[in-house]
Amino acid sequence: MKKKYDIIVVGAGHAGCEAAVAASTLGAKVLIITIDIDKIAYMSCNPSMGGIAKGQIVREIDALGGCTGLISDLSTIQFRMLNKAKGPAVWSPRVQCDRILFSSFWKERLMSSKNLDIWQDKVIKFIFENNRISGVITQMGAIFYSTALILSVGTFLNGRIHIGNHSLEGGRMGEMASYGLAEQLAERGLKVSRFKTGTPPRIDGRSLNFSKLSKQEGDDNPMRFTFLPIPSAERVQEDPGFQKRE
Repeated sequence: MKKKYDIIVVGAGHAGCEAAVAASTLGAKVLIITIDIDKIAYMSCNPSMGGIAKGQIVREIDALGGCTGLISDLSTIQFRMLNKAKGPAVWSPRVQCDRILFSSFWKERLMSSKNLDIWQDKVIKFIFENNRISGVITQMGAIFYSTALILSVGTFLNGRIHIGNHSLEGGRMGEMASYGLAEQLAERGLKVSRFKTGTPPRIDGRSLNFSKLSKQEGDDNPMRFTFLPIPSAERVQEDPGFQKRE
């Protein structure tokens, strides 16, 4: 199988989804390739969006026409404006999301985009022509050509998981990493390295006395990330038709 696209996006995390939608909205013929179509825009074990500095970035993405803020609002469980004890310059919006809804809304957004195809597979090799990438080959043997390629592979490229002194291959816990692409890039003089993420230890809830803990409520009057006039998911009982809105 061979097919030609304007842009191929490898990886369907938050960055890959935004890149694919932006390119298709501008009229490019786009293919996004992901290892697992059920993990599109999958949130981490702490399903939050925004926070110190990051909250402003989400709003900037929204102002530029991106979808992260909108989809965060539609799947919000709790909204808090952080740093309210300080001046407005350092206030930071943060939401906790329903991670299943968040991924589902992103998948719907991709599937409803014109000029955008989704392919579930693993990219194992770049195709080079005149020392530039002109396409990719997947694990299933599919060949796709493109004018431009966007790599948004996150923690999966040569991914490793460290648990104490033990180390194993993986993009996330229980998910396979992607190997082969980093070596090809390194062969052509590009520096390839890993960014470290940290996951706190899990605590057995049965070992805690919750009556001794302070409950951290969300804001009484929750705000939104998006500048569009859509209701936050926190207010779904007041407006049960929100899921039908674009």
